[in-house]
Amino acid sequence: MTDVRRECEDVLRESPRLPSGDASDVERRDFLSVAAAVGMGGGLVAGYGTFGVIAARFLDAPGQPMGWQYLTTVDELKPGDSLTYAAPNGAKVVIARQGAGTSAEDFVALSSVCPHLGCAVHWEPQNDRFFCPCHNGVFDRQGVATEGPPAKAKQRLLEFPLKVENGLLYIQVPLVALANAECVDDTGTLVKQAANGATLPPQQGDMA
Repeated sequence: MTDVRRECEDVLRESPRLPSGDASDVERRDFLSVAAAVGMGGGLVAGYGTFGVIAARFLDAPGQPMGWQYLTTVDELKPGDSLTYAAPNGAKVVIARQGAGTSAEDFVALSSVCPHLGCAVHWEPQNDRFFCPCHNGVFDRQGVATEGPPAKAKQRLLEFPLKVENGLLYIQVPLVALANAECVDDTGTLVKQAANGATLPPQQGDMA
């Protein structure tokens, strides 16, 4: 069992439980609060993995060591394309190329976990936006919510720093290992990965 799954199960186990005895003795509001807590926790686990339940804890935990991780070559990610990445600490990120240039400003890296209920957010180049299908949450190209429940709550997607060196794109992320990191393109193809979970820059022969 992974640490992340164990953490999630602890969260669910600590949720309020209905008291023993006749259900008619339980006040309606207590029952609804329990049902909502259990249902929401279970839905997040099923809908977007165990990470959705504990996303806030590990995405914004102060004091975590940070480091630069290789993502892809600039040329491999065409304008309008995107890829998903899981950092060593379990943070799920979507990286989109929004410009035709070759600098870090032509790319953006945002958390792919919707701050509303933890569903998966994806980039829609045809609409120039990030979209969460669970409750029609819409975010602009910088990750600021513009429609749906996230907009009403004035939420935004967490942004990760990017840099380009020698035609290679890197992301700065927390390095605390909670899960194996992986980087996949839109087809689900795994990008080259190191034994410690970090993706490896292409070797000279790979770029020929």
